[in-house]
Amino acid sequence: MKKVDYIVVGLGIGGICLCEQLKKQNKSFVTIDGGSKGATAKSGGVFNPTVLKRFTAAWNATAFYPAAIDFYTDLSKELNVEFFTKTPIFRIFKSIEEQNNWSVASDKIELRQFLSSNFLKNTNPSINAAFGFGEVLGTAIIKTEILLSHYRDYLQAENILLSENFQYQLLEQQENGVCYKNISAKKIIFAEGASAINNPFFPKQTIVGNKGEYLLIQAPELKLDTLLKGAFYVIPHGKDIYKVGATFNRDDYTDHPTETAKAEILSKLKIFINCPFKVIGQTAGVRPTTKDHRPILGSLNNHPNLVFFNGLGSRGFLMAPLLSEILINVLEKEQPLPKEMDIKRLL
Repeated sequence: MKKVDYIVVGLGIGGICLCEQLKKQNKSFVTIDGGSKGATAKSGGVFNPTVLKRFTAAWNATAFYPAAIDFYTDLSKELNVEFFTKTPIFRIFKSIEEQNNWSVASDKIELRQFLSSNFLKNTNPSINAAFGFGEVLGTAIIKTEILLSHYRDYLQAENILLSENFQYQLLEQQENGVCYKNISAKKIIFAEGASAINNPFFPKQTIVGNKGEYLLIQAPELKLDTLLKGAFYVIPHGKDIYKVGATFNRDDYTDHPTETAKAEILSKLKIFINCPFKVIGQTAGVRPTTKDHRPILGSLNNHPNLVFFNGLGSRGFLMAPLLSEILINVLEKEQPLPKEMDIKRLL
């Protein structure tokens, strides 16, 4: 029987942050993940502490942002791979009114470091932006495939990854912990994202899936090396390839690409891009969102050794580093779990 402090189920951005936090606190762990592509793998990898629809800061951004920057900088060094590329976002203005709203927002204390007060003129003939751009600073592109593959390799090299789908019927709950196959642990943390709906221990009413779809396009004339935000993000992938999206759909929880989403992305993309392009791919994933747009952390009264880390929605890259620290401090140092993050609030 292998004894560890924790079992971590799931290896998206939530699981990775939990593993790193456990390492930091010198706790032993085993990770279980079958390798199927979840929301992290299928996301655009945009790291953005602002809400560009309303020109506001994301919830708790002043706390989440510095923790995330430190986390990704340190993890890049640890894995010896560049997956976190600081890149500004050029947000297309639709009107003079939007420019004025941006100016007001950029003067707010929580937004000064992110929203540049200087407007940029459009010099790219392939982009329609008559009113120019607002520049968002402190943003980045996370190369999710590089991060996920290198982190799996790291865990396998340390012999702490079970590369298989978790079999819930094999989990035994004991008075002082849990047992799974030949592994015993004090606690098990489920960081499964939207696939938690398949977990019989997870209270399914706490999570609301939100499907997002992206198109992959090839556009040799676009010549874009920053993030562009119109109705959708245009995310450079190199070699004239861009990821465009994502859509929002609360009625379809499958990860199958749809013609409806493709048509929506194409119709809106053609409004702010005027160069030829070719669609070369389409992806779909389900974001693990909640009704109140807050994360769900902690355990249930009847299963105290089963812990959940979920509900990160579309802000997982921003929130996961600090949230993982908060959760492990709750479990190890008996710090109080903030009520707005506690899974029990939704039951």
